[in-house]
This record gives sequence, structure tokens and C-alpha cells, in this order.
Amino acid sequence: MKIEDHLRNINESLEVIKESIEKGIQNRQRNLSFNISVASVEMLEVFLHKNNLINPGTAIKHDWFSSERRANERLPFEFNNKLEIIKLLADIETKRNMLCYGKLQPVEIILSVLEDFNKLKEIFEREGLKWN
Repeated sequence: MKIEDHLRNINESLEVIKESIEKGIQNRQRNLSFNISVASVEMLEVFLHKNNLINPGTAIKHDWFSSERRANERLPFEFNNKLEIIKLLADIETKRNMLCYGKLQPVEIILSVLEDFNKLKEIFEREGLKWN
């Protein structure tokens, strides 16, 4: 996928995340967690494409981050902030299915996913990535 397509998708997810926060995170936990997960992976793809670490046709799947070990196997090369990025993505993915498909979760769990996402976004922004 082209970088422009990833950026369009990221911006769409950021809009849904913002709307979900405005409408109440517990009322929108599914939309919030799905869009956090997909935006996180899209951000990683843009980062890796811009650093010429993956081919344009390479697709990264959210389930690669079901564990840090699995993510490291799928991404065996080095890149800036790799350990922190993979940890945050794994933390987001660990809670994703529970929030997307499970019962209503305590607000603390939803907030923790939002915090992880914001940390991840900050890392990519420090690396020079822009979405809007």
C-alpha cells in the first residue's frame, strides 16, 4: 500500500478515536480499540516504509503483536525505538480483542490503551512522521 493510503487511513482512525472520546470511551470501547489497533499498525508501516525497512507491498498484521516474541520474529531487523514500539503495540494488541469482542471493560483498561497509543504516536512524531 502507498504511504498516502496509510496516511489517509490513519487520519480516518484518528477522527474515529476523537469522536469515541467525545461520546464517552466506555460507550465506544469497540470503535476505540479497533481504530487504535489499526492506526498503530498503519503508523508502524509508514515508519518502516519511510526508513526503507520493508517493501511497499509488505503488509503488517495486527496479530503479529499478540506477543513481543512473535513481533520480534516478524520484524527481525533493527530500527529506532524498536523495543518500546513493539512493547506498546503488544500491550495494545493484548487488550484489543477483549475490548472489541468482550463485555464492557472498566474505564482504567480503556484509558491504558489510549495512553499506550498516545505514547506510540509521540515516538513516531519524534521520528518525524506526520499524519495531517
